[in-house]
Amino acid sequence: MTTELGTFLRGRREAVSPQEVGLPHGPRRRAPGLRRAELATLAGVSAEYLTRLEQGRDTNPSAQVLAALADALRLSADERLRLLMLAKESTGAALLCPAATEPSAEIRPSVRTLLAQLEPRPAYLTNAIGDVLAYTTGFERLARPTGLLDAARPNLVRFVFEAAARDLFPDWGAVADDQVAALRTTTCAESRDVADELTVAVGAPFTQRWHAVTRLPTRTGTLRVTHPDAGALRLEFETLDLAGDQRLVVHLPADDATAAALDALVGRRPGALRTVG
Repeated sequence: MTTELGTFLRGRREAVSPQEVGLPHGPRRRAPGLRRAELATLAGVSAEYLTRLEQGRDTNPSAQVLAALADALRLSADERLRLLMLAKESTGAALLCPAATEPSAEIRPSVRTLLAQLEPRPAYLTNAIGDVLAYTTGFERLARPTGLLDAARPNLVRFVFEAAARDLFPDWGAVADDQVAALRTTTCAESRDVADELTVAVGAPFTQRWHAVTRLPTRTGTLRVTHPDAGALRLEFETLDLAGDQRLVVHLPADDATAAALDALVGRRPGALRTVG
């Protein structure tokens, strides 16, 4: 019984030529594309296991196996997400952490009032897995041109691993490390789904950090941003831990040039936002 996952894997395997992955074409190929043994070697799995996956006799691949197969098959970002969705459909909830619970999304009235009092400063509220739950208009005017708020459910961790974020953050590696560190501090039930998704969709840039970053996330510091409208910005940030595994992050200008740029972005008179210090 072949599953949709197995059909997808076989179709992609047969669509990839040996030359595309650095292998010699070789004589007497009965079918186009890669042999199972070749793909298995490239992905670091056994040919027998790959056969079971393609034939639908194994429907419980780990996110790490899916990522290795995606890398070996040179899948595009859309194809990686398709692979992950097919794996989830074939396993039910196997890729999800057992007894997974929804991270907190409720915003208390007192927190909404606090955000309103922070205007015009850029500030936002996030939950344990990086979902952006609420924000000031100052943050919206800062973040909207970057694409962060375009998603129906904006998420900082996912956004940082999008291609555009590498141009947005000059210190992208440090920013990515911090987002992974924040995700790792949550319980398995809250973070595993996001981690599995990024393992497959992003591959090594995420998985290497997921295994290597063991520190706590940075709670205060300076964030450099190359903003599409305002240019180079230096933003001081402070993070406040709230009840319900929520975090409130406030940005302040770190220098006069950033203060002037933020004033222009949020539509305030010059000098409305003062520098730190």
